[in-house]
Amino acid sequence: MSKNSTSKRIFPHAAQDAKAALQDPSTAQTRDPAYRLAFQDMDFLLRQDLRPVRFQLELLKPQIMIEEAGIASTFVFYGSARTPSPENVAHSKLPRHLAYYEAARELARLVSAAPLNPEGKREYVVCSGGGPGIMEGANRGAVDVGAETVGLNIVLPFEQAPNHYITPHLSFNFHYFALRKMHFLIHARAVAVFPGGYGTFDELFELLTLMQTRKIKRLPVVLFGERFWRRVIDFEALADEGVIAHEDLDLLRFVENAKEAWDFVQDFYK
Repeated sequence: MSKNSTSKRIFPHAAQDAKAALQDPSTAQTRDPAYRLAFQDMDFLLRQDLRPVRFQLELLKPQIMIEEAGIASTFVFYGSARTPSPENVAHSKLPRHLAYYEAARELARLVSAAPLNPEGKREYVVCSGGGPGIMEGANRGAVDVGAETVGLNIVLPFEQAPNHYITPHLSFNFHYFALRKMHFLIHARAVAVFPGGYGTFDELFELLTLMQTRKIKRLPVVLFGERFWRRVIDFEALADEGVIAHEDLDLLRFVENAKEAWDFVQDFYK
């Protein structure tokens, strides 16, 4: 709806009605939950019957706010929340993985320097899962060069809280994993995958499946640390067994450092 059409609207905005409802006299009727405006009634919105509505809201809110922020595309970072930062490496169970944190941070610096597109929107905006570890390293690298950066957090009983490097108005929180994973890829123009556990594997294999089945266009996907990936997954064996095609191996590229990853992405789009 254009600005001109909204200026001619004859119905009040929802915010006006919400404010007016607060001024109603206190009676048995107005105090009962049934009288609440539906969009202000959290008990109603959290009912099991309303799950499809919550799906829609969780899809729409980040989408609208990302578009309003002038973001045309993102560079997505996947990787372990347990990867240590320089500040906590001494207390980490994975001190050898510090190099991956630094590589994510350096790659984020490189991609955040990408110029605006012809429409004046930003390309390759760093987007992470919003938590610690590799996610923090990525958001931190964008902040190093003064760039805005996106965090897609999710409510979990452990490990997951927004890191301090996410741009506040681009820090989103999710209840549904499925909607969060959609938002990782809606604007993605490239994906970097660092060593990680179940969550990282889930995100990686869903991405590869979507490209393999042509549900999404092919993206440049870089896997940091070839030794790690070949130790934990035998991709060639999958092809040799016939459960994937040998050409499916071309959906990813192993890299060892940030420059190698960024060069591959730029060459992909040339």
